Amino acid sequence: MAEPATRALRTDTMVLSMGPQHPSTHGVLRLELMTDGEVVQDAIPHIGYLHRNFEKYAENLTYPQIIPYTDRMDYIAAMNNELGFVLTVEKLLGRGPRPVEVPEKAEYIRVIVCELNRIASHLLAFGTYGLDIGAFTPFLYAFRDRETILELFEELSGARLLYNYIRVGGVARDFPPEFHHRLRRFLDYFAPQVDVYDTLLSNNKIFLERTTGIGVLGVDDCIQNGWTGPNIRGAGLAWDLRKEEPYSIYDRFDFAIPVGKNGDCWDRYMVRMNEMRESVKIARQALDQMEERGLLEDENFTANVRGTLRPPAGEIYMRTETPRGDLGYYIHSDGSDRPARVKVRSPCFTALSALRDMSRGLLIADVVAIIGSIDIVMGEIDR
Repeated sequence: MAEPATRALRTDTMVLSMGPQHPSTHGVLRLELMTDGEVVQDAIPHIGYLHRNFEKYAENLTYPQIIPYTDRMDYIAAMNNELGFVLTVEKLLGRGPRPVEVPEKAEYIRVIVCELNRIASHLLAFGTYGLDIGAFTPFLYAFRDRETILELFEELSGARLLYNYIRVGGVARDFPPEFHHRLRRFLDYFAPQVDVYDTLLSNNKIFLERTTGIGVLGVDDCIQNGWTGPNIRGAGLAWDLRKEEPYSIYDRFDFAIPVGKNGDCWDRYMVRMNEMRESVKIARQALDQMEERGLLEDENFTANVRGTLRPPAGEIYMRTETPRGDLGYYIHSDGSDRPARVKVRSPCFTALSALRDMSRGLLIADVVAIIGSIDIVMGEIDR
């Protein structure tokens, strides 16, 4: 019996535009996907839909006026953005005849609010990542607990998202009455909640299958792409500026650096989950040390910075560990009250740079998992 004739199947490459309004691109990002069926042959990121013009604005503003604009880059972690810029300005002022001496109480408050903001940022990443993969319930838990942090920030600074709280020389306001008690109650409540999140999502069989072995990037490739923060720690490199190049008073606290093993989506996700546990430890230690040193009753929360800030002519670079990695500020001063140039080194921009290589040969659904795992904020990329 003759075998039936078979006809060769011909496939064409299809170009799909994913975004800039797609909910899983985490902002106004457009991906140009070259696909063969469900298999991604190439994924080209197109940015620029959320251009904030921060660096040009900074050339026309005084140093204190720039601080609110730093909030609007990574608007999920505004306190960390402010701290990096303020520390850079203070470092530059330290070269002049009028250096700024930040009160000890302000240093502790800065650390506490930045670690709270790190938790709030990672909660958002956890909740939305669950949505990306198809789990709705974790999102509700994440936003319930994040809401408490935003309420604390609103009580402290008057704002829920964009704070303008950390200032050159200290902070804008002291702790309100009984604030430290409310803060400690939240930390006591939140510490065991991370275990609940793990039960909800981290160890879920479907979630594990969607994230394990997907979007793998080794340490060497991470370094080549300029990755920092939880993304490179997910590949196994224990690099954290709070430990490697301590700034502010981070050298006073005992905390671990969570790392992964394989550099896949699940490892990057779990690093953020474990970092929330470490942020609780840091905030608790800061509160304990404030009580031991009698700083809660101290009313000195900002330096006496009088008049217009005019740093000496020169240039400076300073970097800090934000929830998304190494955020660097370069400032070129001409001696006036406005910087001649401000340049920002964005951890989100470098994280996005590797998306193309990570996506080739995977499925379209895997691209969604990769984007969520690198935790980008477009306001910082399109600064």
